Amino acid sequence: MQKELDSLLLTNAAHEFGTPLYIYDSDSIRMQYLKLITAFKGIKSRIFYACKALTNIHILKLMNELDSNIDCSSINEIHLAMLAGFSPEKIIFTSNGVLFDEVIEAVGLGVHVNIDNISTLERFGMTFGGKYPASIRLRPNIMAGGNINIATGHENSKFGIPIEMIDSILTIVEKYNIEIDGLHIHSGSDMNDQHVYVKEVEIMADYARFFPHLNWIDLGGGLKIPYDQHENETDINQLALRLAALFKKFRKPDGSEYEIWLEPGKFLVSACGYLVSRVNVIQKTPKQTFVYLDTGFNHLIRPMFYGAFHRITNLSNEGGLKQPYNIVGNLCETDTFAENRSLPEISEGDYLVFHNAGAYGFEMSMNYNARLKPAEVMVENGNTRLIRRRDNLKDLLRNQIDTENMFS
Repeated sequence: MQKELDSLLLTNAAHEFGTPLYIYDSDSIRMQYLKLITAFKGIKSRIFYACKALTNIHILKLMNELDSNIDCSSINEIHLAMLAGFSPEKIIFTSNGVLFDEVIEAVGLGVHVNIDNISTLERFGMTFGGKYPASIRLRPNIMAGGNINIATGHENSKFGIPIEMIDSILTIVEKYNIEIDGLHIHSGSDMNDQHVYVKEVEIMADYARFFPHLNWIDLGGGLKIPYDQHENETDINQLALRLAALFKKFRKPDGSEYEIWLEPGKFLVSACGYLVSRVNVIQKTPKQTFVYLDTGFNHLIRPMFYGAFHRITNLSNEGGLKQPYNIVGNLCETDTFAENRSLPEISEGDYLVFHNAGAYGFEMSMNYNARLKPAEVMVENGNTRLIRRRDNLKDLLRNQIDTENMFS
């Protein structure tokens, strides 16, 4: 696992900015991106940051500075990407069942458009014909990923056009003379089985021959990162070598190479993030000891939503005698982060930190129980700076009607 931020820095940030608090290490992001571009150096490829993982504009600006491309799932993510400095050519729009107006707007902005269903493909052909290129997201019918909710390529998944519908795809493409310049597959998230990527390439090789304008093959994201100290990160160097070998055999009809596109999200930002929380209450019962934090699934939903494991450290007593605890939130709802977790002795007022909280942490946060969203802080060269202020009561009323004068 990569080097982590110092506990004292995390604690000082909690004192300065309050808790709960999201903290992001810019050096971690740089290191993860460097791993990718180093592994794929000399291979015709492009890296697209899957920004749904974390869209804070300062993170997006950092990705642009690193010369990454960007994968967007909504029209607003596209607008954020462009505000962060990304040119349209570096943006791919991979939506899922969106209103066709979003597709029209994306075309107007000049970004790459990835189509994930037959209905949209038909409407795209009727509207643009051969005037604007598009790519197609195929559903490979592969079960992969760390949880059923993040497995996106299996036969019951809503994502992509099933590969058995290739005849329908070709009928529409030929009818409207649509120029298909890319094929896309994304089988799931948190994958450590490199054979999945091999299988994806084999599927693409079967279908690429139908599309004479094809320039690139997008294998999606899903690269494994370790949430537990006993887990291993995807071996990027080995994966790059395997893909390079496959793509030497899998070429365009004219003998030239297809470009490999990858869309990592978690891989780039998960390890950079820390959620620091303060212990509100400790309640000892005959069977368990509950540790109630000043946060809940309204700030970090992954443990409840996916059964995800996040390592927890007691910043206030790292060397203490370990005891079993149930780490829970402060919501009027079951919001258990960890059951029977062995941690150094915890006292009320201690600071606990959730590791690997950069991906789908703040991004999936909400205001349930009218709780406020936390602040976000970036660490650069050992210095911390605020990149999003903490919500206040006005933020809860901001878009409600006839509330403008309530605070005068």
